[in-house]
Amino acid sequence: MIKLEHVTKDYGNKKGVFDLSFSVPQGEVFGYLGPNGAGKTTTIRQLMGFIRPDGGNCQMMGKECFRQAWEIQQRTGYLAGELAFPEDMTGLGFLKFMADLKGMKDRKVMKDLMERFELNPQGKIKKMSRGMKQKVGIINAFMHGPEIVILDEPTSGLDPLMQNTFVELILEEKKKGTTILMSSHIFEEIEKTCDRTAIIRSGRIAAVENMKDLTGKRKKIYLVTLEQKEDAERFLREPGIQKWSHPGTRETLLPNQAEFTISGSLPDALITIASYGVKDLEARNQSLEELFLQYYEEDVSQKKGRWEK
Repeated sequence: MIKLEHVTKDYGNKKGVFDLSFSVPQGEVFGYLGPNGAGKTTTIRQLMGFIRPDGGNCQMMGKECFRQAWEIQQRTGYLAGELAFPEDMTGLGFLKFMADLKGMKDRKVMKDLMERFELNPQGKIKKMSRGMKQKVGIINAFMHGPEIVILDEPTSGLDPLMQNTFVELILEEKKKGTTILMSSHIFEEIEKTCDRTAIIRSGRIAAVENMKDLTGKRKKIYLVTLEQKEDAERFLREPGIQKWSHPGTRETLLPNQAEFTISGSLPDALITIASYGVKDLEARNQSLEELFLQYYEEDVSQKKGRWEK
């Protein structure tokens, strides 16, 4: 349903996307992750036919994305990362206008989605909050039953309850066989919905990961609290104990704490831990965010660990 072969769009100064290749079969929810400026929006604009690639082949539903953009857009739902609506229209007026453009005779799905996302469509768009505008965009993307949906940061501005409603919608569409490409920086959202995820860095695909396989790569991270700072420093030099240090790690440790993974056997590590004056010991699985950030160690170090969409 979506196919990119060696797609390049070069804006100069190493900006753009370079030699992108991946494909998305029917019914798959495909995540697209990367920091700000990595090339996600440039990729999406080429898929929607807004810009022409400098090289390579970009197709959706077997059609060339730029040359046959109108045919593709008729069968595609799209949510832009930066929303731009005619602000003098009401939410309902805009959705009815878009329904007319899409040739929708049955408005039941549109009404069901407005109710589901608790959208009051009567107010002028210019007076709507960011979250309300996002709801309008989501409803517009799904209301005509598209075969493919392209989403750029779909839950930006939504509260946690509406984020859960959105995840439920994606899973329902997945069961229907809708193909979805979703750019997001919310890792729980990716984990709950996506089958595979492409990781883009500096305009190039760093990896395409199966989410089930990725989950299996997670490490177990331990946090031990000891009596003294010196104990923590000495503990991290023990055989089989590996200090957990990563640009994406956000915990602020106390001087007498040590965060670590076990590189040797678990029984030996437990004996080592027991030989110290342990005040507390916690264990957690490596977060999906930390796992993805391994692909961005250089970029994240430069940005002091700040993850952006």
